[in-house]
Amino acid sequence: MSAAGSAADSPLDWAVLARPRHGQTVSGDAGVVKLVPGGAMVAAIDGLGHGAAAATAAGIAATIVSRSDDRDVRALMTRCHEELRGTRGAAITLAWLSFSACTMTWVALGDVEGRLLPAQRGEHRGRALRLPGGVAGHDQPTLAPETVEIHRGDVIVLATDGVDGIFADALELVGAAHEIAERIIDAHWSGTDDGLAIVLRWLLDGEQRAA
Repeated sequence: MSAAGSAADSPLDWAVLARPRHGQTVSGDAGVVKLVPGGAMVAAIDGLGHGAAAATAAGIAATIVSRSDDRDVRALMTRCHEELRGTRGAAITLAWLSFSACTMTWVALGDVEGRLLPAQRGEHRGRALRLPGGVAGHDQPTLAPETVEIHRGDVIVLATDGVDGIFADALELVGAAHEIAERIIDAHWSGTDDGLAIVLRWLLDGEQRAA
């Protein structure tokens, strides 16, 4: 699965790239980038295990995010958790990107990695999303969303555990979002599990905030 989007006047250049485990025809990982007036809701979803049952769980969560107008990541995560009861369950990371505030509010349930990588790698604004554990549909620890500022050229990456967590250590941020996603998957996905990378490059200056 792959998808990408950008336009001359868009605040985001983004890409979603997923690969099923070797030997599987479907991926238990799913990604959503939903642009709405004022922002974007992003979800990286890892159905527990792999195969059809994992894909079903991931698909349920992806549909909820795609159809929801909710901009509250805590409320949306709770809804995903409730709707996934009785399924395999999933690890989920959600991020709400506000075009007006130039901020991102993100939260994890499970082990889907989130990284904010500054445009200038020498800057000290890099962040790693706190991963509290848990599985949506089974057990939900206390959710603690974090809000961070985003600056022009910053890159945000969400990646499931089929992608080695060292992907961000020396990641080259040059090129379009889909090129960065391809480098991550090519270098850090082993093929023994489903793999997903979502890459978003922030294109707004603070003084160019969108309504």
